[in-house]
Amino acid sequence: MKKFTLLALFSFLYPIIAQEKLSTSKCTIYFEASVPLFEAVEAKNDIVDCTLIPDKGQITFTAVIKNFQFKRDLMKEHFNSNYMESDRYSKAIFKGVIEKFDLKVITENDQDFLIKGKMTIHGQTRMIAVNAKIKKVANGISINSHFILNTDDFKIEIPSIVIAKISKTVNTKVDCVLY
Repeated sequence: MKKFTLLALFSFLYPIIAQEKLSTSKCTIYFEASVPLFEAVEAKNDIVDCTLIPDKGQITFTAVIKNFQFKRDLMKEHFNSNYMESDRYSKAIFKGVIEKFDLKVITENDQDFLIKGKMTIHGQTRMIAVNAKIKKVANGISINSHFILNTDDFKIEIPSIVIAKISKTVNTKVDCVLY
């Protein structure tokens, strides 16, 4: 009887476990918060996790804050300790849905989609909506998006001594290939 119950439970859970997912741990997030006439404030994190459940259009991105790389070590140190407090808020997470997503209609040509969801950065969660270009590539699909985030929305304080050198609007770019 125990074997039958276990077999019945497994056959019930199998469709949930076997649900198709596309994922990678090699997405790239770039950001730039520069102000004209001052040193560029930009960074890149190319070990960002992403998972897409195509049947539901659900997408999740997780970026470890300390993985952002800057041209100067001092910028990285200030970014992690003074602005992002990455020991306390170690990750940025986006959980959302790609509206009207259907994997069957994705082709080799870019198609525009709207992605809506919750972005959590620095312990603050905000609803955002971004446009993305999605297309089929060799063994998966490519997702690219450009959008702007505002430091005030996530209670990221920029010290008054450098406020003129760092923009509160952060140009953000995400490039991802899911397999």
